[in-house]
Amino acid sequence: QVQLVESGGGLVQAGGSLRLSCAASARTFSIYRMGWFRQAPGKEREFVASISVRGTSTYYADSVKGRFTISRDNAKNTVYLQMNSLKPEDTAVYYCAAGLTMGHFDYYGRGTQVTVSS
Repeated sequence: QVQLVESGGGLVQAGGSLRLSCAASARTFSIYRMGWFRQAPGKEREFVASISVRGTSTYYADSVKGRFTISRDNAKNTVYLQMNSLKPEDTAVYYCAAGLTMGHFDYYGRGTQVTVSS
C-alpha cells in the first residue's frame, strides 16, 4: 500500500509558475514509477507526466511538453512537477500516482487544486 499526499497547488496568473510536490509513504518508493494526472471540471482525468524509477526517463502529454518538468528525489520519497508558462486551460485538480508497471498506476493521491487566471 502506498499513500500519496500532494501539495503546492494554488491560484496563479497566466504565464506564472507553480511547483507541485507529492510525498509518498512507501519505504520502497524507489521501485515505483511515478506520475501526475489532472482532471478539469466536466472532463475526464488525463495523463500529464511520468517518470521512471531512477528518474532517467520522463514522458509528457503533448499539451504540457516544454512547459512542465517532472522529477523525483528517492531519498526524500518525493516526486515533483514544475509547471511554467501556465495557461488557464491548465486549471484542474492535479493527482500524484504510483505504479509498478509501465503505463499502469495503482495508487493515487487526493489531489491539489491548481487555478490559472487569465
